[in-house]
Amino acid sequence: MTLKIRMDDSAAPYEQVRAQISEQARAGTLPVGHKLPTVRGLAEELGLAANTVAKAYRALEADGVIETRGRNGTFVAAAGDAAAREAALAAQGFAERVRRLGLSEDAALAAARDALRAAYA
Repeated sequence: MTLKIRMDDSAAPYEQVRAQISEQARAGTLPVGHKLPTVRGLAEELGLAANTVAKAYRALEADGVIETRGRNGTFVAAAGDAAAREAALAAQGFAERVRRLGLSEDAALAAARDALRAAYA
């Protein structure tokens, strides 16, 4: 696993750690089941505070990218499946909400497209 933290980057160090691990997991550079360094170990390696790496790990776990197995360590999860499940749940919630609001399917799709464009811009 190769991570590079740029202190002059506008993104916070924990966000850089989170984004790089997430990208490497989704790209397969970090395969499912790969054991990640301990929080302290990675913090020392990157010259960061342990709390910074712990915050990144918590965010990655919430996103379903990694999983902690107690004393056994932290591993890359089957992120694609978790991400797809999470997206499907979010889409289902969105669909139920816009239907309750009385929006047409076209209006709901337009709202979703606008939100996606804004998020990916």
